[in-house]
Parts: sequence; structure tokens; C-alpha cells
Amino acid sequence: MRVLITGGSGFVGQRLCQALARQGHELQVVSRSPARAREQLPDGCDVRDSALAFADTPPETLVNLAGESIAAKRWSEAQKHELIDSRLRATGDLVALCEQLKEAGEALPRALVSASAMGYYGEQNDGDQDDTVVSEDTPPHEEFAHRLCAEWEAAAQEVAALGVRTATVRIGLVLGEGGGSLQKMLPPFKWGLGGRFGSGRQFMPWIHRDDLVAAILFLLERESASGVFNASAPHPVTNAEFTRTLGQALHRPAVLPVPAFVLKAGLGEMSRLLLTGADMRPVRLQQAGFTFRYRTLDRALEAILSSRPGAPR
Repeated sequence: MRVLITGGSGFVGQRLCQALARQGHELQVVSRSPARAREQLPDGCDVRDSALAFADTPPETLVNLAGESIAAKRWSEAQKHELIDSRLRATGDLVALCEQLKEAGEALPRALVSASAMGYYGEQNDGDQDDTVVSEDTPPHEEFAHRLCAEWEAAAQEVAALGVRTATVRIGLVLGEGGGSLQKMLPPFKWGLGGRFGSGRQFMPWIHRDDLVAAILFLLERESASGVFNASAPHPVTNAEFTRTLGQALHRPAVLPVPAFVLKAGLGEMSRLLLTGADMRPVRLQQAGFTFRYRTLDRALEAILSSRPGAPR
């Protein structure tokens, strides 16, 4: 199968490309830096700077992961614009590619799996844990993170309108070795300086990177899978539970909380990512028959931390 991946050189994209290459698929990767991406990806990847550049070798399936990192910079108005625009540009190129193929009488891709995020639901709690379980049917709360995800998802629906089966994955905090949010959290915890954010009662939906890759492959291959799927482990935890479990996995205390006002002063509006959350559950993904390998946080962290260079065996 010929698979086109936007964002293929990112934290999730690289692992996805490795999995697809092992299965013998032909990989087409869109990257703003093709030369550097080729060094990071499996041999034989066809890397180009635009999805439209692949019109001469039409892909059979699409995976859309591209977008500016949401936590890379403080959320100035210019950065907010770039967060949205980077996602709409990448998704819009896939729409244009499909339109071009249709006009030329070429076969359209069979499926698109397009990323979104748990931010779609907005602020489901603000440090006060409640009993609200967030499924794919939960209505969102209006704020920037919701608008970002809603516009991203709407752009992907333009591919669906052309007749391509489309599955949208609202992704939780992705955990894995060698990158992502966990990589940024490890240094203070190793020094015994880790602790909860704010009250610690806000939920942190999470997913092991390998489970996310497996879910993307599952949705690509399952012909009945379309619509929205929450991509997070079946057992979300609060921030306090997350920091306590990470401290235990590293054999370090996690007793130094970061007050909410410090986060707000340092990060501005972006602090909402750390101070609010959602008890998000993968209802539709499990109903479709997907099985998680890492269902609990302690098991996921054990697997990730044991694979680090220098980790005890």
C-alpha cells in the first residue's frame, strides 16, 4: 500500500513510518525539510515538500499529522495564527491533491486518518475533578484550543466530502521515549523537583506512542471506521496521579507543586493546557475492536523508561 504521511518526521510520524516500513508499505512523506527528514526516516521513503508533489504517484491512503507544535512557544496572537494556519495549510494540500486526482480521473485515496487533539473539548474542568466522562459525543467548551481543533477537523472533512473515508483522531498526551512531553518532564523529576501543576485535580488523558501508531494503522485498514475517535488510553489519570506515578517509576519524590499563578505568569494563556483537562475515554475506538497494549500509566511508563539509554535492566 502506498501511504502519504504529512508530519512524518515528527515524534509520532517517525514511529509510524517505521511500523509501515516493517509491514512492507511504500512511504511518501511530506516535510518542510526533505533532506533532514530523509536522515530520520527508513530507507526508501519518498520525501517531498508538498502533498501536491505526489500527484504523479497517487497515494492509496493518507495520514495527516502535520502542524506547528502547540507547546513550542507562548501563545501570542501571531503564534495562535501559526498554530491554526500550519494545520490548515497541510490539510488543505491534501484536499487539493484529492481534487486534482479526481479531475484527472485518477483513483482517490481509500482512507484518510487525520489528527486532532483532546483540546477539541475545551475546558472540561478547571482543577475541580468531577464525574463527567468525555466521549466523542461530549459537546465542547468554546476557547482557543477548541477553535484550533474544530477548524483542523473541518478542513479534513473537505477530503471526506470528495468521497474519501475519513477518521479523525483526537489525541491525548503522547508518551514515548526520546521526545514529546515526557522528555521535557523528566529532568526536574530526576532531580527530585517534580510535582503536580496547580491543584493537580485536572485530568491528563494520555496514550503510549506505540498504541497511537497501532490505532492509526487500525483505522487505516478498517473499512468501516469513519468519524471521530478519541485516541487516549482507557484509564486517564489526574495530574496529581500522573506526577506521583512518574516519581515512583523514577524512584524520586514528586512533592514540589507548581502553583497555578506561576504557570499563568510564565506561560500566559498556554498554561490552560496544564491547568485544565478532560476525563477523555476511547469509547468508539474500543467499540470498533481496537485493543490497547498499554492500558495503565504505570505499565506505559515502565516500558518507556526501561528503554532509555542507561536505564537499569
